[in-house]
Amino acid sequence: MNEASAHILVVDDHRDIRETLARYLVKNGLRASVAESAAQARKLLGSASIDLVVLDVMMPGEDGLSLCRYLVESGGAPVILLTAMAEDTDRVVGLEIGADDYVTKPFNPRELLARIRAVLRRTSLVQKERDPVSSERLAFDDWVLDLSRRHLVGSDEVITPLSTGEFQLLVAFLKRPKMVLSRDQLLDLTSGRSPNVFDRSIDNQVSRLRRKIERDAKKPELIKTVWGGGYTFTADVRDPDA
Repeated sequence: MNEASAHILVVDDHRDIRETLARYLVKNGLRASVAESAAQARKLLGSASIDLVVLDVMMPGEDGLSLCRYLVESGGAPVILLTAMAEDTDRVVGLEIGADDYVTKPFNPRELLARIRAVLRRTSLVQKERDPVSSERLAFDDWVLDLSRRHLVGSDEVITPLSTGEFQLLVAFLKRPKMVLSRDQLLDLTSGRSPNVFDRSIDNQVSRLRRKIERDAKKPELIKTVWGGGYTFTADVRDPDA
């Protein structure tokens, strides 16, 4: 993906906000589409190639958190949430669901643009990362991860969808097998955000990833918790085509 030509979808029920932000993004070299509701956003997501969604949390009808959850679970475009200054709960829930970042209203368009570009860079870098064993696919346990297509395929040949955050987390583990990675390191590798004492997004992403790749998520064998340290990926990583 070329960051300069990235297509951003701005979803906000306030016309002034979405239109003004869209014009600002276009002025700064990005492409932009707008939607006034989650329903309209779903239609655009189904008909256009969207690289990132800027999503207002508080909207009539289906709210932004619901749409964010859909995008995460379906492995859709990364999401930056727009939240009200006073709504700490929305920010926490959004990060737990799997949003890539958030900005509080009222926001500085320049700051939001910087965050958009940061998420696009991280997404692009993860997609381009290559393992020294194989430039295209990585195998572990009964799974094969196709880096270029972002497909996680099981031994039954069924594709398991991954959110952007889950994909980034899995790549971070696969490129560093059997290393103990702290929560702060994983947060930096997957989102580029500075950690804070209340940030549990890595733990939530690990829990979601475990539910997808472990035989028993309650007794994980692939992603082990290292008490006081973080997490370690225990499986051997190999080239499935060797």
